[in-house]
This record gives sequence, structure tokens and C-alpha cells, in this order.
Amino acid sequence: MNVVGATHAFERWLASEVSVVRSDLTLKHRAMAESPFAFFRATFYLWLLRWAEAAGDLAAAPALLGVGDLHVENYGTWRDREGRLIWGVNDFDEAWPAAYTLDVVRLATSAYLAIWDGHLGLGRKEAADAIEQGYRDALRAGGRPFILAEDHHWLRLLALSKLRDPTRFWARMRRHPAFTGAPPVQARRLLERSLPGRRPTYRLKRRVAGLGSLGQPRILALSSWHGAFIAREVKATRTAAWACWDRRLARRCYGPQVIARAVRVEDPETRFHDRWLLRRLAPDCSRIELASLPAKRDEGRLLYCMGWEMANVHLGSRVADRVRRDLERRRGRWLHRTTKTMLGVCLQDWAEWQRAWKKGAARVRGAGGSARV
Repeated sequence: MNVVGATHAFERWLASEVSVVRSDLTLKHRAMAESPFAFFRATFYLWLLRWAEAAGDLAAAPALLGVGDLHVENYGTWRDREGRLIWGVNDFDEAWPAAYTLDVVRLATSAYLAIWDGHLGLGRKEAADAIEQGYRDALRAGGRPFILAEDHHWLRLLALSKLRDPTRFWARMRRHPAFTGAPPVQARRLLERSLPGRRPTYRLKRRVAGLGSLGQPRILALSSWHGAFIAREVKATRTAAWACWDRRLARRCYGPQVIARAVRVEDPETRFHDRWLLRRLAPDCSRIELASLPAKRDEGRLLYCMGWEMANVHLGSRVADRVRRDLERRRGRWLHRTTKTMLGVCLQDWAEWQRAWKKGAARVRGAGGSARV
């Protein structure tokens, strides 16, 4: 299936899962044409098709409950119940049982694309080696979450860079357009109950964020508590994209299960409720974009930590021994070779999308739903 056909098929399926925000899909299509890294982040549904075609024996590796849509910008920070800053994977929309190699190769492919786009400056083999070494070391050690307190001082400095300054962050939140119309009753209740105070006052805004989840409704509640801004967001959840290509799969969200099982310090303000995900937004509780990182950084060390955190998630499935045995027989630069293949496939699909976009052939067709929640 070509990239345009796959995108139309996915968006028709998406409309059966949520009330699609069509204006967000228009933004998504444009972003997909701008860079291969953005295209990669926006098209996990396409990755599933290409992975099945190109993975070979890697697709038969030991299965576990993985992240799915893993990439170098799917990491962020949050505060735990003790107020400590935690770093790790922060998006599990596409969590699903699959070969562990899918997450490993996808993370490495995203690093190669970030290098291709100029977001990372290290070599590709160095990037793959750092990710794989971090993953292997974490499996051997039984994992350990990243608590940015006494340890990981360098990572805390990266996470709290000046571009995540509170003034700038809240200015962006205030610029989001007002949410018009009546929000779903459950969404409003979740937002109201999550805000402090007996009768909180707030403004509802429509938030546009991410790439893979563009088109899914997001509602932001912006409020003030003791003279400073606070925010909560609900996002409509859906079945992972795996179900788009196999309608026999159960309509299910694995996100809560992954979070509960992983070697992880949970975010107490992130909760799943039926078909909604509720979370707190703040300067230190959000995804970290590569563009926001300081110019001086140890990128190999950062990718090593990303590989380690990936293992933290995988260890929740309790198949570490099987994964370690499988890794032991994968000698040489197996990850680099496979990642180069997936990189080439992605760049070809991106070039095809660009051509279609320029000709106007990539417009949304058949994506039902409405422009509002």
C-alpha cells in the first residue's frame, strides 16, 4: 500500500474511533511534508506496514508489551508524589504486544532521522551502539527509573533548559484558541475534579500538540491557583494503530497496563478514564523536544539513557531472560543494518508523500467525524 492510500485508510479508521478534528489533520499533513523526522513521528500506522515487510526474523523475536510509537522525542519529565523530577517515556498511545525489536529499531531509526534532519550531531553507528548498550545494560541490571535528584544531574540540566522557562511555557498555553461548543460531559468532569480548590474557575482551550495523535480531540483547562497558572488536559484515546490493519483485534488501550508494570515512578496526575487520558501540564511536566535542548550536550549519553528507559518499560513484561538470550545471538551491527533499511524505506515514503502533497493528492478523503469534539 502506498503512503497516500495508507494515510487515507488510517484516517477513515481513526474516524470510527474518535470524533476527528479535521483541521488538525490538515496541519498533520503539512507537517508530514516538511521533514522526514516529522513524517516518521506522524505515521506509526505506516511503520507497522513497512516493519512487517522488512523486519524478517526480527519480527519473530520474543514478544512483550512495548511502547510502539517510540522515538527520540517521546521522552519527557513529570513530578512524582514526593515532588521529585522524573524522566522517561511519556506517551503510550500505541502500546501493544509485539516483538521487542520493534521498539529498539524504531528508536534507532528516529535517531538516524534526527541526524539526517540536523537535530543530532553524532554518527549513525555511534547512535545505534549507544541505544543498544543502554538497553542491554538495563536488562542485565533489572532496570532503574530516572529520578533527577541526587543522580543524573546532567540529565536534569538538559530537561530544565532555558527554553522550558515558565514564562514562555504559560505564554504558549494562553495563546491556544478558546474551545467553542459544549465539551463532552465526562471530559469536563475529569478536568474539574483534577483542579485544586472547591469550585475552581478555568478557561477551556483547544490544544494542538504532537504529531501522531493529531486529529484526536484535546481539551485544555487553564486556571490559576494562589496567583499562578496551572493546567490540565484531557485527550481522547483510541485503540492502537495495530487494529487499523487487523480489525479482528480487540478494541483495547494498553497504556494503563504498560505504565503499571514498567520499572517506573508513576506520574500521579496522569490517569486513564474510559476513552480519555487526563494529565497535568506544566513547564516541568511535558515532552522534551530536541530543539529545546542546550547546544552543548552529550548526545551519546542521552541515547544510552533512552535505550535504558526503553528496557525499563520492557521489563514490565517479565521476559527479560528470553530477550537477553535473543540479544546474545544478534552479533555485530545488526541494529545498524536493520535501521539503515528502515531509514531508507522511511525516506522513500516521505519523498512520495511530498510529491503527493505538492500535487494536492494528499487531501483528507473519507475521514468522517466533525471538526469539534
